[in-house]
Amino acid sequence: MGLPQTASKISFDDYLAYEREEEARHEYFDGMIYAMAWESLEHSTISANLIGILHGQLKGKPCRALSPNMKVLSGEYFPGQTRGLFSYPDATVVCGEPKFHDERRDVLINPTVIVEVLSPGTELFDRGEKFQRYRQHLDTLQDFVLVSSLYPLVELYQRQPHGFWLYSAVAELDASVVLPSIACHLPLLELYDRVEFPTHSNPFPLGDGL
Repeated sequence: MGLPQTASKISFDDYLAYEREEEARHEYFDGMIYAMAWESLEHSTISANLIGILHGQLKGKPCRALSPNMKVLSGEYFPGQTRGLFSYPDATVVCGEPKFHDERRDVLINPTVIVEVLSPGTELFDRGEKFQRYRQHLDTLQDFVLVSSLYPLVELYQRQPHGFWLYSAVAELDASVVLPSIACHLPLLELYDRVEFPTHSNPFPLGDGL
């Protein structure tokens, strides 16, 4: 997240009124509005590949993939509320009937899967506070996926009973990550199609993988 666009905190309602008039996208975090970070070619390519993979595998199923233009609310709404998160995940999957914050139907509140493509400027927030809000407020969320844009690495958090999350990761291009909640898989070779990585960007220099 970049610098806030406002000097003082504003409410959920004020943010939505502002955002619905703007052409650019902004995220909202505890009363402050932040312009969305720029996308590298690698980030944009991975995001496009991701939507294509999910769309193809979800045909005929009771779930659908949503583009990065769909906002997700992580927080409890009441008039004047300022603590909460409105985010734009790189991909969202909702199963069954989508539920929305209001009649505008542009803020989803019942995602099943959320995928974030990581960038250097946003990775800490995506891994930390953003995931904490997702865990805390999105009871329907079953799978949370982090996709590196610097090297082949996909990390999966699966919801378990009693508030636990099971972690796994794949770092081989010939492998796939299975998303049990929607019966889909993400082949890394397809996810990273046309993505070129610097030779020094291997996160496992000894070749051990995960």
